[in-house]
Amino acid sequence: MTSFVRGLCQFLALATIFSLVACADSNKRLPHQNELQERADIIFHSGAIYTVDANRSWAEAVAIKDEKIIYVGSDSGVEQFLAKTTRVINLEGRMMLPGFQDAHVHPIEAGMAYLGCSLHDGKSVDDYVRLVAECSKNNPDAAFIDGAGWTMDMFSNGLPDKALLDAVVPDLPVILKSATGHQLWVNSKTLERAGINSETDDPDRGRIDRYDGSREPSGSLQENSAMNMAFDTRPPYSKSQMRAALEFGQHYLNQYGVTAVQDALLKLDGNEAYVGGPTYAALDEAGKLTIRVVGALVWNTDLGIEQIARIIDARNRFNTPRFTAPSVKIWLDGVMEVHTAALLEPYSDREDGYRGDLLIEPELLNEIVTRLDALGFQLHFHAIGDAAIRKSLDSLELARQVNGERDSRHHLSHIELFEPSDIPRLKELDVVANFQPYWAWADKFITELTIPKLGSERSKWLYPIKSLFDSGAVVAFGSDWFVTSGNPLLGIETAITRKDPLTNTSAPFLSHQRIGLADAIEAYTYNAAYVNFLENDTGSIEVGKLADLIVIDENLFHLEPHEISDAQVLLTLLGGKPVYGDWSFTPIEKTAQ
Repeated sequence: MTSFVRGLCQFLALATIFSLVACADSNKRLPHQNELQERADIIFHSGAIYTVDANRSWAEAVAIKDEKIIYVGSDSGVEQFLAKTTRVINLEGRMMLPGFQDAHVHPIEAGMAYLGCSLHDGKSVDDYVRLVAECSKNNPDAAFIDGAGWTMDMFSNGLPDKALLDAVVPDLPVILKSATGHQLWVNSKTLERAGINSETDDPDRGRIDRYDGSREPSGSLQENSAMNMAFDTRPPYSKSQMRAALEFGQHYLNQYGVTAVQDALLKLDGNEAYVGGPTYAALDEAGKLTIRVVGALVWNTDLGIEQIARIIDARNRFNTPRFTAPSVKIWLDGVMEVHTAALLEPYSDREDGYRGDLLIEPELLNEIVTRLDALGFQLHFHAIGDAAIRKSLDSLELARQVNGERDSRHHLSHIELFEPSDIPRLKELDVVANFQPYWAWADKFITELTIPKLGSERSKWLYPIKSLFDSGAVVAFGSDWFVTSGNPLLGIETAITRKDPLTNTSAPFLSHQRIGLADAIEAYTYNAAYVNFLENDTGSIEVGKLADLIVIDENLFHLEPHEISDAQVLLTLLGGKPVYGDWSFTPIEKTAQ
């Protein structure tokens, strides 16, 4: 007897004795189908299937035909969909969820960072310097050293020094993006090629960091306009490099159960990895795109209203089965740690009353948002400081007054610091709160670089995730990978515990902002699908939806909160086909954290 027949016989025997689960078989079959059409290609049974439907129901079995779910319910009820050709999979109590969706991530940029000179594994400044030296040694024919992954908390006041790089790579340009994506660490050769010296003024909306008491550049560049001065000296990436980066990025995300994303930095110009629209489209047309991608087209703050024409053109061109671009990314401020986030009140650690600057003037922002909203675009804001959050909401409120209400699903991402009175406005304006929950614990960024710049009172409103849930606003989650890990289970655990999910040794950070597991899962599945305009087809396990599903080795609801991130994704399906793992559920070593 073959293993398939044995499995089939075992399943038929089990199906006669399993009882209904707590949730009723409300979706037994698709309407208006004949018997042949109702036979499943794949049946999963004997599982802990958390559907994330409106009732947060549980089921035991799921049947799939072609790319869609045709049954969700009990083991006994799924028998009607069984045929001789059906692949029968015994979950043996393992958990099934809808595929995770990441509402703010950078798959191509992250892939390029990891395939270049990756500093992600560095735990100290000495590690960074050693890794850069190794990159140079291992690539003797390279024209420059290009990479990413260093973190500001390793350096005094978040600012690295060019001398550290000069000591190991004196003759080649070195360009290293920080983990936040808002800074570059460069050596003297890069500064020389970019024409940046003591006579060079800071560009608009950017900053050239300098040694104390001097105008000599110290080796770090803040925000896009300054960073681009270095990027413009770098040769363009090839199509093969771009494709390799995307293939790395989508595999990385698939291994953590991610099946759909919003790429939050889809550029239309510039000499950078993130001009990724053609790469997504080409991979999809080749039938090899293994994530569903919603692109957020970047608003170039160096250009004006005239760029709307090319944004419209990009939306029209980027429209393949798994890749669309209905969103526009508006980068409104920087980050708190180096005083580039825009605040309502001055930074506490400065005596000059500085509050940070908006990257777009309020009057122009109002025009941009109103015009794009009228054209049917979704607006995706980068807003870290409370002033950036408020101005984002003000511009959206004006657009709503001018254009009327519509199903826009505008969202604010990162939203680190709130002024409390602005929290209810997201619900009032139908704006989604897009948090990166893995950031909501007291790491060195928070304790050494952020809180000293805000003071204790304002710091009580850092990452107020529960307050946004309680307000009735839609809350979606994303990772901002490569800024931090793209593993949703790390973010889910942090949202529940407000502690470091890797060590569990930190004290809970603003513990009253903790949320429950069901809410955290919904934010990373259905609510993220809602942001991506995909909730009618994905985001929950329901009849008629696409079979974007994942299998996890443990039932998350049976684990202690601090154990959640230890669970392993064993299988990821996109449209019923494995894009990570296989039917045996054999654990596979992850490529990166």
